[in-house]
Amino acid sequence: GSSAAISDIARFTGAVALVVGSVTFGGSLVAAAKLDGKITPLPIVLGGHFVLNLLTLIAAAMLITLVTISSYNMATMLSVLLIVISLIFGILFSIRIGGGDMPIAISLLNSLSGVAAATVGLATSNLLVVVVGAIVGFAGIVLTQIMCRAMNSSIFDVLMGKTALSATQMAVSSAGEDSSVQTSPIAPTAEKISAALNKATAIIGAAKKIIIVPGYGMALAQAQAQVKQLASILEAKGKQVKFAIHPVAGRMPGHMNVLLAEVEVPYDKLYPMETINPEFKETDVALVVGANDVINPAAKTAEGTPIYGMPVLSVDEADYVIICNKDTRPGYAGVNNPLYLPRRNTIVLLGDAAETLSAILEKL
Repeated sequence: GSSAAISDIARFTGAVALVVGSVTFGGSLVAAAKLDGKITPLPIVLGGHFVLNLLTLIAAAMLITLVTISSYNMATMLSVLLIVISLIFGILFSIRIGGGDMPIAISLLNSLSGVAAATVGLATSNLLVVVVGAIVGFAGIVLTQIMCRAMNSSIFDVLMGKTALSATQMAVSSAGEDSSVQTSPIAPTAEKISAALNKATAIIGAAKKIIIVPGYGMALAQAQAQVKQLASILEAKGKQVKFAIHPVAGRMPGHMNVLLAEVEVPYDKLYPMETINPEFKETDVALVVGANDVINPAAKTAEGTPIYGMPVLSVDEADYVIICNKDTRPGYAGVNNPLYLPRRNTIVLLGDAAETLSAILEKL
């Protein structure tokens, strides 16, 4: 009687926990592979992708039912199949998410891990695990919504791959539309590198108000120590230095905040996008360290692109823009950045951001 009912409930919640946990694990594998460059960061859309997702979900639902009502031995074997099906679904739903949307995907996966934990708590009648899992899940959902709003997108659009086609097309076609934008790095001569560095150093030295914009390139180059050192030197010279933090800069929520906290940049120096954006007009230098999509002015004008309508940091409004990036290729969104075009007030310093900043520090 009641013990059998409790057993059925425990089986059902346990099966649901297996599904959520396996989907989270499968999605996390894809996210890690995209961020590590093991697979293309662009969205991968298979033929009949939506149908495949639907079929795996239906199969998972049927297996949950069978696990609940089957004998112990049969339920154990079906659970293995349920894990495999759920892993496949996690991979299928993640591969269609582009690298530009990965912060949202990671936030959602974090939330799902909390849901999985809460479900395990229900299956094992452990109230503490239920509460902790629910808090993690709820916090993850709230953060996901905040990030979606920051990117002028919705979680449904991201998961359904509604930006997938335009992202793939932009990667191919945007170079054709803006043929003057370099799509691969061209090694400049030593004289040009030296001249650009000298000019950038002189401009930074003469500036009174500087905003530093960190991005994923800073993380790749591990340049946060040089960024902190530069900020300290400039402040010692009596200059005002602020950090502009885009909510989706980097590849996970709060990525830039964590990196700058590592090198003890005071938290009150970090300004969110909506606070700092009006200040760019009155700024002498916007120093970009490894950021691309989050500063791309094309977001305001390039209709039909994945980043159109996404709020970006208005670095182009500063008197001078100095960009320390690895190359001039488009970011994960696949949209060329017009800031790389020859402009009177823009200096592009290509190469490893840590080495570039070290060279500027020496000259300062």
